[in-house]
Amino acid sequence: MLSQFLNHFGYIVTVFLMVTGLFIVIARGNLIKKLVGLSVFQTSVYLLYIIPGKLLGGTAPILSAQYSVYSNPLPHVLILTAIVVGVATMALGLALAVRIREAYGSIEEDDITDLDNQADESEGNVA
Repeated sequence: MLSQFLNHFGYIVTVFLMVTGLFIVIARGNLIKKLVGLSVFQTSVYLLYIIPGKLLGGTAPILSAQYSVYSNPLPHVLILTAIVVGVATMALGLALAVRIREAYGSIEEDDITDLDNQADESEGNVA
């Protein structure tokens, strides 16, 4: 039983991070906290791809007579690309949060929604 747990420990951590990140994105109203949750979720996806990418006893895929088991480098390459996309997404999200803070004076979803509703009501009363 313990050996099965240890064999799947990486997947258990991955699922825990996915659930945690998704919960943070859904449950929090603060835009910065939502970005942190998105980052945690992205990290769990990285782990999901990396964990099966390494074989025990596997070497880099350089053909040689002394090696017979090779690790697949494709998951690692895909994760490098995903990390770059994740950093760009985080930078864009933070830039949007700064602009929202400048426009509304808050980064809480409830405050932003209330200000939008007040603006719509005042426009509706004037027209």
